[in-house]
Amino acid sequence: MTDIKTKVQNLEPNVQARDIKALISQTDNIYETLVIISKRANQISVDLKHELHNKLEEFAVSSDTIEEIHENKEQIEISKFYERLPNPVLIAADEFSNGRVHWRQKEERNEEF
Repeated sequence: MTDIKTKVQNLEPNVQARDIKALISQTDNIYETLVIISKRANQISVDLKHELHNKLEEFAVSSDTIEEIHENKEQIEISKFYERLPNPVLIAADEFSNGRVHWRQKEERNEEF
């Protein structure tokens, strides 16, 4: 698994207009393109969630009392960094338009019973 942070260093975190014809040039079908991008976005979202959870797990302190609340500045900075990352859909759309997403279609079976 590649570090997501390094992939999105120069990616604009704001939504941008996309050329539909350029997006569907690889599949010739807008719906197929959207399915590919959405499935990749789900993968990226899961990867980001696991990555953030693993980093924040290092700071976990098990305490039995609610009164003790510790504010860890490193933990806050890590959380803020991940909040500023572009949306997974934007990352997936960028990967798709730059040809970094590989997909395959299931072969349809036409069997008669």
